[in-house]
Amino acid sequence: MQKIEHIGIAVNDIAEAEKRFAQLLGTESYKREEVASEGVITSFFQVGESKIELLSATREDSPIQKFIDKKGEGIHHIAFEVENIEEKMEELKEQGFRLINEQPKDGADNKRIAFIHPKSTGGILVEICMEKKLDD
Repeated sequence: MQKIEHIGIAVNDIAEAEKRFAQLLGTESYKREEVASEGVITSFFQVGESKIELLSATREDSPIQKFIDKKGEGIHHIAFEVENIEEKMEELKEQGFRLINEQPKDGADNKRIAFIHPKSTGGILVEICMEKKLDD
């Protein structure tokens, strides 16, 4: 793991949350993006080396909507940047971690992502991610 890439925060209203976090962090969101396959709209704030990712559901069956329905708004996941996502996934499996994703998938902000099941990490949803290369 190279660094904390971002912390994902589930929110009901992306526009309202953007205003709140812009005021809190003293900077505007640098990108809003829809990830249709996951049923979410994301909004990113740069904070030093790391980012805050706001996530709002676009449909009722979205994992984010399910999270909010169960737990309310709040921290959804922590993401760590890795150099090679396939190698890291294999290493994590060998160490006994349960992965949610068998293969990396496209995520927001030009990333390839995979999630580690919270049952393997003491109740915390962990994402690993790496920047997409031109040939990805």
